[in-house]
Amino acid sequence: MKKLYLSAVITTLVTPLVSAETNQPAPNSYSQMNQGGVGLIQMPTARHNAEGSFSLNYQDSEEYRFWSASLQLFPWMETTVRYTDVRTKLYSDVPSFSGDQTYKDKGIDVKFRLWQESEFLPDLSVGFRDFGGTGLFESEFIAASKRIGPFDFHLGLGFGYLGRKDNISNPFCDIKDSFCSRPGGFSGSGGKIDYQKFFKGPASLYGGIEYQTPWDPLRLKLEYDGNNYQQDRAGVLIQDSDYNVAAVYALSEAFDLNVNYQRGNTFGFGVNYKLNFNTIKQVKFDPPIKEIPAVSPAAIDTLDKAELRRDLYLNAGFVVNNYVIKDDEIILKGQQIAYRDEDQSINRIGRVLANHLPTQIKTYRIVTVASNLPMVETAIDAEQFVRAASYQTPDAVVKSSYQRVEPKLEDENWAVEPNETGFGYGAELFWLQTFGNPESFYMYQGGLFLGGAYQFNSNFSVQTTAKVNLLTNFDQFNFKVDSQNTGVPRVRTYIREYVTRSDITMENFYGHWKDQLAENWYGQIYAGYLETMYGGVGGEVLYRPIDSTLSVGLDLNYVRQRSYEKELAFFDYKTLTGHLSFYWRPQFLDDTMITASFGQYLAKDRGVTVDFAKRFDSGIVAGAYAAFTDMSAAEYGEGSFTKGFYISIPFDVFSLKSATGRGRIPWIPISRDGGQMLNKPASLNGLTESRTPFLR
Repeated sequence: MKKLYLSAVITTLVTPLVSAETNQPAPNSYSQMNQGGVGLIQMPTARHNAEGSFSLNYQDSEEYRFWSASLQLFPWMETTVRYTDVRTKLYSDVPSFSGDQTYKDKGIDVKFRLWQESEFLPDLSVGFRDFGGTGLFESEFIAASKRIGPFDFHLGLGFGYLGRKDNISNPFCDIKDSFCSRPGGFSGSGGKIDYQKFFKGPASLYGGIEYQTPWDPLRLKLEYDGNNYQQDRAGVLIQDSDYNVAAVYALSEAFDLNVNYQRGNTFGFGVNYKLNFNTIKQVKFDPPIKEIPAVSPAAIDTLDKAELRRDLYLNAGFVVNNYVIKDDEIILKGQQIAYRDEDQSINRIGRVLANHLPTQIKTYRIVTVASNLPMVETAIDAEQFVRAASYQTPDAVVKSSYQRVEPKLEDENWAVEPNETGFGYGAELFWLQTFGNPESFYMYQGGLFLGGAYQFNSNFSVQTTAKVNLLTNFDQFNFKVDSQNTGVPRVRTYIREYVTRSDITMENFYGHWKDQLAENWYGQIYAGYLETMYGGVGGEVLYRPIDSTLSVGLDLNYVRQRSYEKELAFFDYKTLTGHLSFYWRPQFLDDTMITASFGQYLAKDRGVTVDFAKRFDSGIVAGAYAAFTDMSAAEYGEGSFTKGFYISIPFDVFSLKSATGRGRIPWIPISRDGGQMLNKPASLNGLTESRTPFLR
């Protein structure tokens, strides 16, 4: 094919096609391509779904199977993680290591919108596929998309895997000679971003059309492929046609089914499950909120205190630990256990109080405590709250009737004599999972954490947790310690030994002291068996003003590695580890938290761990982290550096009653010994969450 040139590409990408009505997408309105992410079949497009759109995808063809998850993190940024099953290759050539399991690979994609579609101009995006790791599908692209009626037209310029057809001169080669050829292979042990390859080497023009048929559930796709499939990991794939076709059928708002015909000789099919992290919600069967009474109770002497506490618990989800009534105010200390949204919580609490308290009580002071420590006080102006909650004025806003302040508790004459000693216990489910193992693609372990504690006073306790395995296939491990020997202390790579040593293990057993040291300052000290792999002594201080965008913490720990052979024994390895951490909520990125922790890690390497978290309207949080240390990629081994991803999900997203708990689903591509932090038994940042709520 005669090659096209730069001027032709630029003209095609930016020249207005026709004047056409631009339809903004509904959540998840654009379909997924085979490898995950919004696109046609094999080729990505410039389209982005609405912010918060999330899709779980499975795609099957003769040579490959893809499992992927795609998330629209911001309106201008789409992220995708993927596992690939190469069906024509074995995981390894050693049957005792991986049996007859086929080769698995993981990849990460990201796409950024550069320009949003307008009446005359197209959507314009740039993307990076499989940019960290072994790079099976490593490629970059620039794409434009324009809708005209029921037709969505797409044109792209691909590099790397997407550009192997080499049907156009690389326009960046005209700018600098280094763009004319693409370096081969991948750097180090994989896991690193090969910036030196971006937009280099052969390029291909690709494109396609997606047609919305008159029958709403059905969409049809046609694409011109930019790949020649001569260098695929599955082998040389015969390409009888440069065109691929597909049909997408919307089974429901949540499910899409698709079939496709690729390269003129291969059928494929897939399924996509879709939801939106901003709009997902569950019908709740919570008690109705209290109406503001037309006539307030006559006097404080008639107050039924037991009924007040019961109503606060049942209707407002607030467990009262103690209270005091003074002159014209009431002070309540306790915890919220049902309503994680503070405005909803305070609205319910205020309405209950207005039903029980006379008008002589002018201020409701709600003190939220955590582990017996006062965290934040919400001071409600009772008169203003009643006017707003009963809609006495058209512009009344309940939120304007209260403010969050530092708790100011003196030697109060509490109604109940404080008793801060005694035993406590609890249980929670756990589920550990790992993907891409040589023994089996998916491996898991589930069971119970059984916790117990004795509280000596408001500051000091002794706590322990036992782990009970109930369901697992970790017994299929056919090796424990991996074969990589880089000379780095094995601070985490004995993980298989620890998780299989027994069905009942002691996760921790430690003494714990914590207190508020001064206004905005908190501290803790802990000593004992601190986590699965380490015991020792440590401490932490945290500076966290109420509703501040920045908090700072410092922890320091001296630990010794626990034995996986005997429950209470230790190995010889000892180390000093600790970090200075900054918790920042940038105002230029709504609903985000950036944590940077500088210090020394368990393997005595030094550096920084950066964690980025994004919260959606439903309360779901998606995050990613990476550790950058002075340990080289060669010393680290496969993966080059520690990194991971996670989703934190509030329980009440799926429950029929409001709740405050949440669960966390992590995905760690490869975990080795560099950049590994101690899993402290308690975190001051978590303890003081209510002072600057993020996980609400």
